[in-house]
Amino acid sequence: MPPLYPAAARALQDRFDTRRLADRVAEVQVHDRFTAKDATFIERLDMFFLATVDAEGQPTCSYKGGDPGFVTVVDEQTLAFPNYDGNGMYLSMGNVDATQRVGLLFIDFERQKRIRVEGTAALRHDDPLLARYPDAQFVVRVRAERIYPNCPRYIHKYQLVERSTFVPRPGTAAPIPGWKQSEWALDVLPAGDPARAQRGTTDTP
Repeated sequence: MPPLYPAAARALQDRFDTRRLADRVAEVQVHDRFTAKDATFIERLDMFFLATVDAEGQPTCSYKGGDPGFVTVVDEQTLAFPNYDGNGMYLSMGNVDATQRVGLLFIDFERQKRIRVEGTAALRHDDPLLARYPDAQFVVRVRAERIYPNCPRYIHKYQLVERSTFVPRPGTAAPIPGWKQSEWALDVLPAGDPARAQRGTTDTP
């Protein structure tokens, strides 16, 4: 596991006299096993942000959304989530396959709390959890190395208005995103994509 505080972070801690504070935070907050409280927090959320890095060191960050419980804490060191159909770029998932390094940020905007999970990840095309997720392409399993909360001071308070109708759900066909009916997209859609035969709700990629 890489050190929590690399040299550049240490330099800033020393400049702003926070090294002692940073060490204390690491001592009392950072852990490598999910507690029952961690699991409850993560599994009630309907979204998170995923940071990945490619083999050349270029990072990217993506939003992942679903219904509450779409992220599952499998055991004290593992969580899992589904990969649904997207725009076909697979930047984040390609990075996972290439380097395995991930950072996940879970935020509850209503209660203004957040937690980070850092570790390694793997794509599982035959994972037994696939049966839990309608229309998932595969499951991503994350092995946690560091789990820790963040200061919530700057989290803006938001309230849920409506969950996306595009999230796959049992017994319900998800609507077709309108961007897949655009002229630039129609002739390059994957074989078997429902958008080849239907016109859906207007959306953007």
